[in-house]
Amino acid sequence: MLTEECEALLARQFPFWDELTPGEQKRFCESMAPVHYDRGTSIHSGSEECVGLLRVKTGQLRVYLLSEEGRDVTLYRLFPGDICILSASCVLEAITFDVFIDAEEATDLLVMNSAVFHALADENVYVRCFGYELATKRFSEVMWAMQQILFMGVDRRLAIFLTEELQKSGGDTVRLTHEQIARYMGSAREVVSRMLKYFESEGVVRLSRGGITVTDAAKLRVLAGK
Repeated sequence: MLTEECEALLARQFPFWDELTPGEQKRFCESMAPVHYDRGTSIHSGSEECVGLLRVKTGQLRVYLLSEEGRDVTLYRLFPGDICILSASCVLEAITFDVFIDAEEATDLLVMNSAVFHALADENVYVRCFGYELATKRFSEVMWAMQQILFMGVDRRLAIFLTEELQKSGGDTVRLTHEQIARYMGSAREVVSRMLKYFESEGVVRLSRGGITVTDAAKLRVLAGK
């Protein structure tokens, strides 16, 4: 029998929940297990792995590409409440590229068995549509990351990054190191540090050991093209 906590969570997170039969709901709930990952742990390493469907409870994940030379490019990050389907790449045949997923900090996940999700997707069109819609959303984020790297200057990319980070936190300070920002942007730390110093000289930000405080949000939005 489904627990009230599990049923409430899945009904809130998965729009196809009401389209499942009682038996499918039971299988779905029983297939999900809590897993904890320490900071820096590799969760998924390319298409050969099929960890399953991930829902972030606490913490943060980074999804990235890795070149043969060892250079990585961040595609997007996942925060509490987000669902990752690229970790279940064996479920959707349309996902043909390798992605890597790391825990950026201590992270608690709910992991759904990939075989169960695959079976439900085969049996229920609503589950299958959800999978493809979620994959499409993530692919759009991948394309946005590639567009910034290929076609935008570092100044605008940095301004967009800082603007989006402030929207997530709701404050005026981004508490990330220059190294972290460079990794998330797919740039070099030296380039990011140089651009941040330029932003500081223009009165847009103030740099400190505690992070980067935006002192002129309006000017930052102009730099971001918003």
